Amino acid sequence: MDESLRSIRDDVVQCRACPRLVAWREKVAREKRAAYRDEAYWGRPVPGFGDPAARLLIMGLAPAAHGANRTGRMFTGDRSGNWLFRALHRAGFATQAEATHPEDGLELVDAYLTAAVHCAPPENRPRPEERRNCRPFVEREIDCLLPRLRCIVALGSFAWDHSLRILRDRELPVPSPKPLFGHGAEVRLNDGLLLLGSYHPSQQNTFTGRLTEDAFDRVWRRARDVLQYSVEPGPEHLPATGS
Repeated sequence: MDESLRSIRDDVVQCRACPRLVAWREKVAREKRAAYRDEAYWGRPVPGFGDPAARLLIMGLAPAAHGANRTGRMFTGDRSGNWLFRALHRAGFATQAEATHPEDGLELVDAYLTAAVHCAPPENRPRPEERRNCRPFVEREIDCLLPRLRCIVALGSFAWDHSLRILRDRELPVPSPKPLFGHGAEVRLNDGLLLLGSYHPSQQNTFTGRLTEDAFDRVWRRARDVLQYSVEPGPEHLPATGS
């Protein structure tokens, strides 16, 4: 791991800036879900992980209470992660399709995975002040990846809005009014960076068929095209509608 990213990881893991999130993540880790009662929960902030030379940044919302809050690695140990890593493997961004624990051998290739908030929030709903408290960690991760960064994939509207705030405040040419989130929505920020939207692979979206594996794959193929060719809209560009 790059030394700068290692420093960020250490700072994330030690953070106790948000009392509500600290109380919740530790309560979940003590009480556990019955299926995991014999496991030791992580119960701390979950750092980002991935390739330190990544050109693709993947932005999620926050760790799942019994997923990453249990295993200690983003999107690991829950059904959302199963969807995500299968898709990343098919697109060549992950070395394997399964993610069960931090020592399972999974590595990201040319991709780095993080979240707007690094602690599991009650009902998956961080408060604005919690998002603001966690923002410096994301900003530092972006600093480590620049100038190689070429594409950001935002998983869900929360991650989309958070990414736009950060990029706008960095004086990148974010259009006004704010671009609407949608599956496949694209925002070209300059000649070398594209923001791409995707529905979050939550059970709410996957169980209802709102997000299919084919639609998810189209996002990662688009991200791959951005890295290999250009940031011009491609033939598989999807309508920027939805939430």
